[in-house]
Amino acid sequence: MKLLNVLLLCLCLGVGAKAQKLLVKAEITGTATDSLTGKPLRTASVSLLTERDSAYVTATLTDGDGHFRIKNVPSGAYRLLITFVGYRNVSRPVVVQGSAPVNVGTIRIQEQTGMLDEVVVKQERPPITIKHDTLEFNAGSFKTEPNAQVEELLRKLPGVEVARDGTIRANGQAVSKVMVDGKPFFGNDPKMATRNLPADIVDKVQLYDQSSDQSQFSGVDDGNRERTINLTIKKDKGKGYFGQNALGAGKSPGEGDIRYQGRLNVNRFNNRNGGPGRQLSVIGQANNLNQQNFTLQGANGGGPVMVGDGGGEGNVNPQTPSNITEIRAAGINYRNEGAKVRWGKRAEVAVSYFANQAITTTDQNSKRDNILPERPFTTDQTNFSQNKVTRHRFNGRFEFQLDSLTSMRITPNIGLQSTKYNSLSNSASYLSNGTPLNTGNTKYNSDGDNYNGYNNLLLMRKFKREGRTLSANVNTVLGNEDVAAMNLSNQQFYDSLGQDPVENKVQQRNKQSSENLQNTLTLSYTEPLSLNKKIEFRYAYGNNRNMQRRNVFDLDEETGAYDQPNLGLSNHFASVFATHKAGTTLQIRRLRYSYALGFDLQNAGLKVENRSVDTIANRSYTHFLPSALFSYTFSSNRTLRFQYRTRVTPPSITQLQPVADNSNPLNIRLGNPLLKPEYYNNVTLTYNGSTGSGEKSVFLFGSLNQSGNRISSATRISSSGAQTTQPVNTGGYWSANGFLSLSRRINLLKLTATLTSNANFTKSTGLINDQSNLAKNLALGQGLRLQSNYNDKIEYGVSGRMSYQRARYSISSQQNTAYWSQYATADVLWQLPFNWMLTSDLTYTATTGRATGYNQRFTLWNAALARRFLKGKQGEVRLQVFDLLNQNRSLVRNTSDSYVEDVQSKVLKRYFLVSFIYNIRKFGV
Repeated sequence: MKLLNVLLLCLCLGVGAKAQKLLVKAEITGTATDSLTGKPLRTASVSLLTERDSAYVTATLTDGDGHFRIKNVPSGAYRLLITFVGYRNVSRPVVVQGSAPVNVGTIRIQEQTGMLDEVVVKQERPPITIKHDTLEFNAGSFKTEPNAQVEELLRKLPGVEVARDGTIRANGQAVSKVMVDGKPFFGNDPKMATRNLPADIVDKVQLYDQSSDQSQFSGVDDGNRERTINLTIKKDKGKGYFGQNALGAGKSPGEGDIRYQGRLNVNRFNNRNGGPGRQLSVIGQANNLNQQNFTLQGANGGGPVMVGDGGGEGNVNPQTPSNITEIRAAGINYRNEGAKVRWGKRAEVAVSYFANQAITTTDQNSKRDNILPERPFTTDQTNFSQNKVTRHRFNGRFEFQLDSLTSMRITPNIGLQSTKYNSLSNSASYLSNGTPLNTGNTKYNSDGDNYNGYNNLLLMRKFKREGRTLSANVNTVLGNEDVAAMNLSNQQFYDSLGQDPVENKVQQRNKQSSENLQNTLTLSYTEPLSLNKKIEFRYAYGNNRNMQRRNVFDLDEETGAYDQPNLGLSNHFASVFATHKAGTTLQIRRLRYSYALGFDLQNAGLKVENRSVDTIANRSYTHFLPSALFSYTFSSNRTLRFQYRTRVTPPSITQLQPVADNSNPLNIRLGNPLLKPEYYNNVTLTYNGSTGSGEKSVFLFGSLNQSGNRISSATRISSSGAQTTQPVNTGGYWSANGFLSLSRRINLLKLTATLTSNANFTKSTGLINDQSNLAKNLALGQGLRLQSNYNDKIEYGVSGRMSYQRARYSISSQQNTAYWSQYATADVLWQLPFNWMLTSDLTYTATTGRATGYNQRFTLWNAALARRFLKGKQGEVRLQVFDLLNQNRSLVRNTSDSYVEDVQSKVLKRYFLVSFIYNIRKFGV
């Protein structure tokens, strides 16, 4: 903490000294008019740039009379750039001395009536622009260090949060897609773009909620949206070679482990002037530094459910990893827009293949306080596991223009995966007075193979009448998994006095296979009623088939073979969920606002078949699904969006199967074939606002979820602490989320200040020993980030966040809990003489109110010294130190309807690494 205070003090002193020099400020005014008519130009863009290097300072827009005013301008030499659509750009030198106002008079701008040959016009854009539902950031206004990746650019954008594992949240919502020029890059994995593309080729970062392909074609919003980031590539960077390649080796002094990293990244873009053409990317990666340039899927394996696997509010600091992972990966991505196909038509072709192997080691200690109306108890557990996952995935996108009015799009995705999982856990449960309830140890090993596939076929037909469309969408999802496991467990259960333990031994081998096939057909017809009114009629049929077979064999102690069938734990189970849904939506669009009102009527049939005992149950459900959407665009770069949706979610095959899973005998999972589908009401509100210059912005997001039959958990806990958990439908579920981001550029200090606030409240009901337990969880957070490009040599950032979390339970108020957490960071980049560069970052984390031994207070300090050389500074030698103070930790708090749990994990600690990095930069070829 002292180091953080010293760094903050030094930064504040430097900023204060600079501020003293800049306290004297002036005002620049003027008027922009048409050169021929003399009429004022309304909403022309007026940008103030430095005379020396044309660096962006600030910007504004002209008012209704063509007047503009730029306030708080420090002394210096500047360049005034005025741009307006259809007119030639005008540049005027401006010198500010002291506080004397500067009036540049009337600037007459000439209309651009002809095409200019061999002239490149650069138009200065504000940092933030709001276009209907799209929030657009000008990448050039957010400087990054040389050769930085896109992820570093995203960290600087107001309202965008990037965790250390690469997951992205924008304005309080998780980002599920990152596109490049509007198209997928290596499928739909966001990290493939953010961690493998350089920031300096990005022109704009666009943030929006992307609707489905069918909805985009019909023009009627169906409410199925994904939070999406689109990266547009600079025109002068759209043709050429680029990438970053690295080799590095080092050591962890205390542990004596060798650390290594290798990275391959080569991209060849050959975009056309009118848009993307051919793109080819080859990437590779190998390291044991917890660095993955992709989303790690299937890392949890198929092991038993242990203490610590529960959900809840999760980690206060989600940037802290909870394991150590060794990675090997390679992939290729190819895209060709405008390719010729066999029958002479043009098509868009995009394919990618990616393979990776991850070895994840998890070493955890946990303490769980179980919520009970009587005899609450605590469980301590240690768990060590290693999971080796090998995965291959293929992604494709093929779009064909069959004729002038008809097109077809096919999007296949295929994944193959094999898993080897080994774990060893020990646990002990006891009452508050120390009386033991049970002890146990479990050794679990499994080998699994699975494949999964996804395909979306969309046939689109336009008609001669504008707005009349017909489309058919067929979506197919399939999966198959086979897992063989060995379970060796030994438990001791004590009586009410903590004496006379009874031993329970499990020695079993099990084989489990599951199959899933889901098909959905959606038909949509749209008809324009007038210039601004449109109606959609739709019908959808869905069929979701699941099958699961589980065979368990006990050990024959005489022969030593696992060949004794355990019929009580074996089962062959299947389910079918079929739906017919029909509905309509009326959509009205005006100049500033639009709204849509719709409803669907869905009839669903759930067939549950227990083939082991030859029983079949059929149930039918009818749901009314209304929807509403309202969007308003204000006159000055502000938008408001309100949406109401309803949805039905069927229970999974695992939730339905009525056979116990005793992989962890102290935490047995049991399905419930009587489950009903969940019905949810969801309301969301989004507001985005920004000044014309982009110096001030406000982003607001709020959501409310409600369900009267949510699938929750019924937990039965014996007097000796053994638990059996079964899903049940319960009512009274409410969840509210809120996020607010306020950002302002302070030109006087050359920094941007961003204030973020978030709140989450959840009310849910569960059953504990057949008693209803109402759980209320509240989380509040407040953060502040200061980011500055102090000058051409120094860039720094300081941030802090404080969070409060509270859990309340109706049947056991003594188990109520509340705690605080503090999180602060400071980072600096210093361009030294002779092409040297120093980077450093500090992260301070502290928590209070947790279980004894699970509070934390530590500082993670990383530093790197690098020197760039070769032509164009493409080569770089870097010395990196991770966790200089050797204090890195991972502590997570989980809460649920029935417990509060703290988990401490072994993580990567101090290491030194020397790397050689070569950046490929060759454009225009």
